Amino acid sequence: MVIPFKKIILHRLNMRMIFPFSTSFGTMQEKDFFIIEAVDMDGNRGFGESVAFPIPWYTEETVKSNKDMMEDLLIPILRENPIEHPNDVFPLFGRLRGNNMAKAAIEGAVWDLYAKREGLTLAKALGGEKTEIDAGISIGIQPTIGDLLEEIEGFLEQGYKRIKLKIKPGHDVDMLRQVRATFPDTPIMADANSAYTLHDIELLKQLDDLDLMMIEQPLQHHDIIDHAKLQKEIKTPICLDESIHSLYDAQKAIELGSCKIINIKVGRVGGLSESVKIHDYCKANGIPVWCGGMLEAGVGRAHNIAITTLSNFVLPGDTAGSSRYWERDIIKPEVIVENGAINVPTAPGIGYEIDEEALEEFRIEKQEFDM
Repeated sequence: MVIPFKKIILHRLNMRMIFPFSTSFGTMQEKDFFIIEAVDMDGNRGFGESVAFPIPWYTEETVKSNKDMMEDLLIPILRENPIEHPNDVFPLFGRLRGNNMAKAAIEGAVWDLYAKREGLTLAKALGGEKTEIDAGISIGIQPTIGDLLEEIEGFLEQGYKRIKLKIKPGHDVDMLRQVRATFPDTPIMADANSAYTLHDIELLKQLDDLDLMMIEQPLQHHDIIDHAKLQKEIKTPICLDESIHSLYDAQKAIELGSCKIINIKVGRVGGLSESVKIHDYCKANGIPVWCGGMLEAGVGRAHNIAITTLSNFVLPGDTAGSSRYWERDIIKPEVIVENGAINVPTAPGIGYEIDEEALEEFRIEKQEFDM
């Protein structure tokens, strides 16, 4: 049965994070993004969230480019092509190159709407099995090692099961050694966000003595060749993030031996449908996956929880509790971490209600498109 869309609504929000978040890219505290609302003829509402940043630090996409893509191209494609299932969306959008975050934002709203129409949780609609997921935490670059150690201690006391630390040249091996000396048994990974080159092999080899879970994306954001060379030289597992934009990328990276782990970010790969395909391929080839974060508000966080219920998400992801980032989130109840885990919601769709007052409070722009 064709999904009877009535309208698509773009809510542009601006939310201020509790603390600034620093990586090798830069520092941000204001989050400018879109909540996409898909409404059907029966009054059901599905929600997606855009994850592009205002500046093209992470990929070439920006908040502004997402807006242009959605209103000028993607929404008209959805209007002109009846769909019966969310899996129909990715091939339709595939006629346009790139712009995966814009595509994923709309596709996510369609997935949520579909699950609600079918009376399914989004997790079940995707094929998920888990009733809870393990939660990790990502910690940005801190002013001092003392500040960092204090941050880590606080999150471990909250039960988080994995610590991810951002690194960059000049803020890497010595810092990680101090952290490992203080927390000898804690699962720790390092995220480089493409800050190194093959000239840094000898430095990166020093990480092998620190028993890290992985080093994430040490080399160029588009590369799989040099990562294969590096993985042959170091024992620490390489996890690819920015290099993986599709199932095809994952297939080639695994074939070349570029990594031993893959980070799946729904926005980066173009949506939930492609995320499931990458998950399935990695599972068949013995490559564990985990769900990365993009400083999402509650809707994007809920989508991450749903995808993480698939069986090969065996490593704790970046999906922390809402209070890690926001004084007030836009969903009810907010995402809560208890003893290092998040209970998967059981209500249809994303399983959380939109906090309408919060949505209005943070909204700076609203556009409606009749379908």
